[in-house]
Amino acid sequence: MKILYALFVAAFAALAIVPFAAPWLQFVLTIAIAKGFAAVGVALLLRAGLISIGHAMFYAAGAYTAAFIVLRSGISDLFVLLIASTLVTAVIGALVGAYLVRYRAIFFAMLNLAVSMVFFALLSKLYGITGGTDGLRVPVPTVLGMTLTKAGFDIVLFYVALALMAIIAGLGVQFLKSPLGHAVGAIHTNEVRLEYLGVSAWTVLLIAYTISAALAGLGGAIAAVSIGHVLPEYAYWTESGHLVLTAVLGGIGGVAGPFIGSIFLEIVHTVAVGVAHNAWNLIMGATLLLVIFFLPQGLYGLVTKSADKTSSAKLGENKS
Repeated sequence: MKILYALFVAAFAALAIVPFAAPWLQFVLTIAIAKGFAAVGVALLLRAGLISIGHAMFYAAGAYTAAFIVLRSGISDLFVLLIASTLVTAVIGALVGAYLVRYRAIFFAMLNLAVSMVFFALLSKLYGITGGTDGLRVPVPTVLGMTLTKAGFDIVLFYVALALMAIIAGLGVQFLKSPLGHAVGAIHTNEVRLEYLGVSAWTVLLIAYTISAALAGLGGAIAAVSIGHVLPEYAYWTESGHLVLTAVLGGIGGVAGPFIGSIFLEIVHTVAVGVAHNAWNLIMGATLLLVIFFLPQGLYGLVTKSADKTSSAKLGENKS
């Protein structure tokens, strides 16, 4: 376990020097981390055996909330936008989840898809409120009252996103170790037994669904202020599918998995477009197939296996 933590600390340190060592990666990683938050939310539901093909609506809700606050109220502080967007999407998630978590399997997946497409249609058609298919422009926010240039703000946003990733990862690990975290997994393995123990599966799932929506909203808000523009496509079903793919690719065995999957996907996509812009889909598809066939536990499984092998080798050296 110590080696695994050491690997994560080393990876975190490597990410921290990106703005200076490889500035072209800074924006890519900011978006990857933003989508990683949403993928963590999807992974949380996957632990309960539920697939959401509609979580992009919460990602979009967070992005549009940030845009509305800046444009309608004039409040433009970065931290206010992130907190408010997270809270608003948590409320939306609780309201939507109160109805959806009563369903399981394909019904849960399709209902999430249906609700998200209704949300997408509203964003596209309500031109006077959402800007329609043109979307809304998001001005550069201030940071604790300071007005920064776009380049300076992007660096600050990158480190804020990085810090939030570490905080969410730490809180996520504690959540999975808690009785509530174990109850989420128990719904997948034996929901009936959980009910016999006096634990309401509906309540557990509603809490998990609300948390997952809040995480997606946080990611959407980060993406909105980073890109500077929000569009209805944020809520489109392909984005929801992308989040599920990211969670599965990264692995749901640990909180770090979805973040690893998101960073991996964004880097492969950027490199593939740069190397062969006419065949980047082929490169992406081949890469995904290789990971799916040879890493059934996702990239997180590869990291944990490597850490276990290193730990075993060191233990053997100490015994000899």
